[in-house]
Amino acid sequence: MKIVIGGQVEKKEIEKLIKEIDPSIETVVKSDLDAAMAMKTNQADYYFGACHTGGGGALAMAIALIGRDNCETVSMPGKKPKEENVVEAVKSGKKAFGFTGDHIETAVPMILNAIKSNS
Repeated sequence: MKIVIGGQVEKKEIEKLIKEIDPSIETVVKSDLDAAMAMKTNQADYYFGACHTGGGGALAMAIALIGRDNCETVSMPGKKPKEENVVEAVKSGKKAFGFTGDHIETAVPMILNAIKSNS
């Protein structure tokens, strides 16, 4: 599995956490535009991104390039990630996930668990 990390904040922290959870996952940190292009050209399986709102800078380029139907805002300020929503998003085929920087420790493991459970 290859995950591209875009968004506006905490990119290295996201990558570090993914590697701690599963060192076999290939990760690449890119700008949000380059990360979204990697998804569009099938160079990555999933996109993770963080920003201060969870959907703006985290997912804007992904939404523009791979479509809203492939993207999910997992958390927003004051709205923590909910496991049932993440599981449903993965089951429905979402490939790009945005969340706020302060929810990385919750969102990243939750998304990875949902992806692994769905494969």
